[in-house]
Amino acid sequence: MSLPAFLSTKLQLPVIAAPLFIISNPDLVLAQCKAGIVGSFPALNARPPGVLGDWLRRITDELAAYDAAHPDAPAAPFAVNQIVHRSNERLEHDVSLCVKYRVPVVITSLGARSDVFEAIHSYGGLVLHDVINPAFARKAIEKGADGLIAVAAGAGGHAGTLSPFALIAEIRSWFDGPLALSGAIATGGGILAAQAAGADVAYIGSPFIATHEANAASAYKQAIVDATASDIVYTNLFTGVHGNYLKASIVAAGLDPDALPYSDPSKMNFGSGGAKAWRDIWGSGQGVGAVDAVVPAAVRVARWKAEYDVARKKVSGLF
Repeated sequence: MSLPAFLSTKLQLPVIAAPLFIISNPDLVLAQCKAGIVGSFPALNARPPGVLGDWLRRITDELAAYDAAHPDAPAAPFAVNQIVHRSNERLEHDVSLCVKYRVPVVITSLGARSDVFEAIHSYGGLVLHDVINPAFARKAIEKGADGLIAVAAGAGGHAGTLSPFALIAEIRSWFDGPLALSGAIATGGGILAAQAAGADVAYIGSPFIATHEANAASAYKQAIVDATASDIVYTNLFTGVHGNYLKASIVAAGLDPDALPYSDPSKMNFGSGGAKAWRDIWGSGQGVGAVDAVVPAAVRVARWKAEYDVARKKVSGLF
């Protein structure tokens, strides 16, 4: 693993839970961290902006108390996602709170900025930047990111189109630092496959929508359970950036999923009204076919851990 020790030594499973817009909240993050994986949430989920400090205080205090009570099995660190896009008028405010609370890991998206990276580095924080192609990956590292999240084909939210094998191989040809892989990973075997391909950890989001702690409507959670890969639509209509969404939610909104118009990327907006589209149009990756029930987050992680151990034994038996 090329992960720093403060992170790798506390992981019970090599997974970072992806920050889910609107859905990820302190309850979900705490459950993920206590289960032994990195829990995360987008800073923009804390609305209004003043709520972010309350969330960071609660997560920091509860994880510290958990670690004190479980010295032999401490919780994994948590992460905060910052949308580094010009429409995010909260960025400076939210980054300053990450610095104040010394957030262990910060995930940056939709823009690589040296000043943001430097702010997180000022207290020793780790910055992972998500990318959909090798060109963006190089720019992020050149500007000071510590590591990368390779968002491959099939990932939920703003996904890329490259095969995970191609994307990881090209990045690893020049970069040996922290690397996560995202793209339809929803089983313990998939987590092991991400490592075998060259990633340090898997980056998983959609399965956590179907958890008790997630801030998602019950209909959304059930839609994740009911869906398969064929129920996912790739479009840039809703935010100006291409992403994967549940076909059922698009139909429910009165749109034809097979004839969606192309959106102008310049219309992308992560300002105060940015959450509206995501309330009715539900994001999801292609790995949802492996999600068969709505369960507590800890149960989902425990299942992956069991599957991961079985997969390791199976692979070792091949040689």
